[in-house]
Amino acid sequence: MSHIGIDLRCLLTPHRTGIGEYTVELLSAVFALDHHNHYYLFYNSYQDVFLDLPQWEQANVHYVGTRWPNKLFNTIVATTRRPKLDKLIIDYSKKNNFQFPTTDARPLDYFFSPHLNFTALSPKTKHILTIHDISFEFFPKFFTPRQRLWHHLVSPKKQCERADIILTPSANTKRDLVDYYKINENKIKVVFPGLSSTFKSPLEGGEGDVGQSRTSPKPMRIGSPSSRRESADIRKKYNLPDNFILFLGTIEPRKNITGLIEAFEIFNIQYPISNTSLVIAGAPGWNNKKIYERAAKSKLRDKIKFLGFIKPEEKPALYAAASLFVYPSFYEGFGFPVLEAMASGAPVITSNRASLPEITGSAAYLANPNKPEEIAEGMRSLLNNQSLRSQTIKNSLEQAKQFNWNQTAQTFLNLLSS
Repeated sequence: MSHIGIDLRCLLTPHRTGIGEYTVELLSAVFALDHHNHYYLFYNSYQDVFLDLPQWEQANVHYVGTRWPNKLFNTIVATTRRPKLDKLIIDYSKKNNFQFPTTDARPLDYFFSPHLNFTALSPKTKHILTIHDISFEFFPKFFTPRQRLWHHLVSPKKQCERADIILTPSANTKRDLVDYYKINENKIKVVFPGLSSTFKSPLEGGEGDVGQSRTSPKPMRIGSPSSRRESADIRKKYNLPDNFILFLGTIEPRKNITGLIEAFEIFNIQYPISNTSLVIAGAPGWNNKKIYERAAKSKLRDKIKFLGFIKPEEKPALYAAASLFVYPSFYEGFGFPVLEAMASGAPVITSNRASLPEITGSAAYLANPNKPEEIAEGMRSLLNNQSLRSQTIKNSLEQAKQFNWNQTAQTFLNLLSS
């Protein structure tokens, strides 16, 4: 039996990001498979945020919450390397009568960080760290001054050097860590994430509700009568046009949304009889003013629609309703929206950069994100060439099957026993 601490601090944001989805889906699948090891879920907030967290109810899963102001807590950890999070978890667990070794000399066996954060651990506790990407090193202009300061203080390279095992969601991120940080490649394991349980059903993939927390939305079976009905409902709710190109992601410069708008304009010049609109969905990120201004100044502004934040349970229907999904991001460590769109039967255009070609294989139209004319050509091809469109959708559905959270969870558990 092993005792594993897990950092839940990445789940304290109002809207769940890709990293948040990764954390919830991975842990849900792990807890569904493993009833032997004990897990201690650490979070910290001055406010009482327990009910905002996923509510896993397995007997071997324990919540460890502290009530420090986060800025103070992070400052203390960064400057003093205290408190040791494994010892903090042990002390809390003993006070609350959690099952734990009685000897004070034994630390946690592992501490798993699904994302970078201020972390200090005892030398004997093995650290498993997920690095999703190091875009902040290559594209600092895409991050706020506050975010850049945060990354400097959290010391990603030092954390990688301290970690015993590093998980990356793609071979591309592994290469970046080896080339840029000079990390020993032998301790870096490429472990692909899975497809969100929102997109699964017992009739597709055979997984049913395995791996879902109590708060997971009900899966939608792609192509079923219920999925078509939900797509019709989503059209009605958001007043969507019959034909639209969809983008879904955070509204921020790194996603290259201004390039998408320019590509949409070029497409309409090349194909003036098109009745296709552009729908941009997602929560506002930082430095988004220029994106909204660019859309407002477009000659096609009446055909561009912003939806704002989309609930996770609405995503499958929105993807399925789209004529085309375009995700021209400059850099992604993985790119969950691309995988989700492929699984939903939406033909995909995405960037030929970073991990995106690796994730899509031959299942997407790849374009240079710096060349809107290439993105526009992809729009023209996939909207007007029925043979190419059908083959792309077929390839997408097959490619998406490769990403399975149960398989990811089993790989994670194998690392604990190796």
